[in-house]
Amino acid sequence: MRALLILPLLAATALVPPTGPALASGTDPTAMTAVNASQAAIQRLADRLARLEEDGLDPRHYAVPAPELAATDPAAYRAGTLRSAQAALSDLLLGRVNGLRGRVDLRRDPAAANLPAWTAELAAAAEPAQVIDRAADLPPDARAIKAVLAQYRAGVAAGGWPRITGDTRRTLEPGSTDAERVPQLRARLAATDRAVTDLTTPVYDEALLDAVKRFQASEGLETDGRVGTITWTALNVPIEAKLNQLRVALDMRRGQGPRQTERRIEVNVPFYRLQLLEGDRAVLDMAVIVGRRDRQTPMLNVRMTSVQFNPPWGVPERNAREDLLPRFQRNPAAMRAGGYRLFQRVEGESIEIDPETVDFSAYSRNNFPYFIRQDAGERNALGNIKFVMPNNDAIFMHDTPDRHLFTRGARAFSSGCIRLERPMELLSAALSGTSWDGAQVNRVLASRATRSAPLARSIPVRLFYSTVIVDGGQVIMRPDVYGLDADYARALDRATSQRVASAEGGATRGTGAR
Repeated sequence: MRALLILPLLAATALVPPTGPALASGTDPTAMTAVNASQAAIQRLADRLARLEEDGLDPRHYAVPAPELAATDPAAYRAGTLRSAQAALSDLLLGRVNGLRGRVDLRRDPAAANLPAWTAELAAAAEPAQVIDRAADLPPDARAIKAVLAQYRAGVAAGGWPRITGDTRRTLEPGSTDAERVPQLRARLAATDRAVTDLTTPVYDEALLDAVKRFQASEGLETDGRVGTITWTALNVPIEAKLNQLRVALDMRRGQGPRQTERRIEVNVPFYRLQLLEGDRAVLDMAVIVGRRDRQTPMLNVRMTSVQFNPPWGVPERNAREDLLPRFQRNPAAMRAGGYRLFQRVEGESIEIDPETVDFSAYSRNNFPYFIRQDAGERNALGNIKFVMPNNDAIFMHDTPDRHLFTRGARAFSSGCIRLERPMELLSAALSGTSWDGAQVNRVLASRATRSAPLARSIPVRLFYSTVIVDGGQVIMRPDVYGLDADYARALDRATSQRVASAEGGATRGTGAR
């Protein structure tokens, strides 16, 4: 059975905050009794909690009482179901996962969620299942993401999609014949693309080429139709991993406060995009290059404070040992040709060393007593402009001489810093309000002299990680390049106990994770 995964944006309906009965002054909403809910309504609530998978949550975490208890002990059934609903409501409003290491990009605002008011309405509602429904649909884009989540859940239930077991180290070229891999490729694409109906022909024909390009576009890859390592890897991502990305996307959106209105820069790392935003409007949008998987760009909330023209590059020790040393061992002349200078620390002072006196072959990544700087210039790895945003990870944004890399779909090539597709446009926006104009900038750049310019007002910069967005009526997904969604999903599935307030009154032990 094939699962067709179409990603529509469902029409949004207004979601209003809870409007339950007014509370007497000093009343604890968590101590109220759900006097309005009939036993039938409690059963409907239990049925809704059993469907929390629709919302990306695991119903088993909420200890919903067994249906048999309703007949033998209706009061205990009511109390237990309401306790379970309270725990689920908390996770739906605030997010189940908090405090992941390094994830400063996760935004939670418990005050904005107003859990006490929702708890009060749950306790007093004649139909508490409807309160759960509204809370589940509250996050931005929730309905659109949940619609696609339902399709992936159906795909998992149908057995997922087939794995390609042929040699994925070799590139499959359009027009070629491969009796093993082409039928496997067809079968895999047919699981998500209704247009693929021929599952046996071993020739990589035009119809299959179109399907491959559609798949590459959906993954944000280069749409060249060549099936190389990157495309093979994307094809073999299990459907369960994609489903988890959608679950994570839902949970990340929960408990967020009001959207910022201040002018700000946001970089979505797995989408390789930078936006300069004013309110909800993007006044600048460009491609970026981010850190490789082994040198990941960290998630940050910082402020851009200045720009530097013609920056020199103090090569980080890891780059010097792992990247430049092998290069100089192959070609010692590359040091001078690239504008690099070699230094050694002697009795606390930095002494420049003539690279022609150094036998680079005598050193290794574990034994390299020098440090390297690269002078400003056309070959400098930072290009002509560096955007300074002080942080403990030494991360900044910069120009780059490697312009050809921006044509690639997957752009995790750097050692952690952000390389900009159109740095001059960002420079113009950053220097607004200062005395710098285009003519002055051009003169400084032409001089090759290093010079800094403070911004008139610092700009907030947020580096964040979201592999799922909703744009233009479509849910768009990108590969989990750093595996952060997989980490989040493991936390989402962790059945760590927490203390929750009972809708029947008092406090009890629940099983929602934080």
